[in-house]
Amino acid sequence: MAKPSPLDGPNVFLLMMHGEIASVQSPFDNLYCKYSLVYGTDWSMSAGLEEGISQTCTKRAGHDDVVLNFPLEATLKSTNPYGWPQLQVAVYGSDFLGRDVVRGYGAVHLPVTAGSHTLRISLFAPQDKSTMQSIVGFFYGKRPEYVDPTMITQGSGREVTRVSSSGHVTVNLHTALKDFARFGFRNGAKTA
Repeated sequence: MAKPSPLDGPNVFLLMMHGEIASVQSPFDNLYCKYSLVYGTDWSMSAGLEEGISQTCTKRAGHDDVVLNFPLEATLKSTNPYGWPQLQVAVYGSDFLGRDVVRGYGAVHLPVTAGSHTLRISLFAPQDKSTMQSIVGFFYGKRPEYVDPTMITQGSGREVTRVSSSGHVTVNLHTALKDFARFGFRNGAKTA
C-alpha cells in the first residue's frame, strides 16, 4: 500500500486564486498566451488547471493592447511556503508568413496577501547571438525560444541569455489563504 503524502491530510494551508489574464501590451498583433503555474516540490494542485492556452486576439482600432480576458482559477496546497507558486506566461503571435513565433516570456510570484491584485508581468524575448543567426532564423522561421519555458521562473542560468523587452501582460487576480496563520506564518493585510 502506498504511503500517504503529507499533502493529503488536514495539515496543509491553501492558496486559492481566480482571475484573468486581462491584456497584452506589445508592438505585435494577433497574439495568444500560454500560461502555467510553476511551484516548488512542497506544493501540489488541489483544484483548477495548472496550464492553459488562450484564444488568439487582435488589437482594437485605436488601442495599443490586445484584450484576452482569459480566465484563471487554481487552488494549491502546501505545508511550507518554500517554492511559492509563480505564474509563467509565454506570448505567441504569427510572423508575416503565418508561422507561430514567441513574442515574449514573463513570470511573477502569486500574491502572498489575500485580496484583489493587478499584476504587471514584463515580457522579454530571447535574441540571436549573431547577425548571421538572425538572418538564417528569419528565412527558416526558427526564432530563438526556450526549450523549457519554466526556466524563466528560476534564478540561475538566465544571466547568459541575450533578451530584449517586448511589452507586458496585465493579470487581475483575487487571492485567498486558508490556515496560513495556523502554521505560524503571518502576512500583513494588503494596504491601499
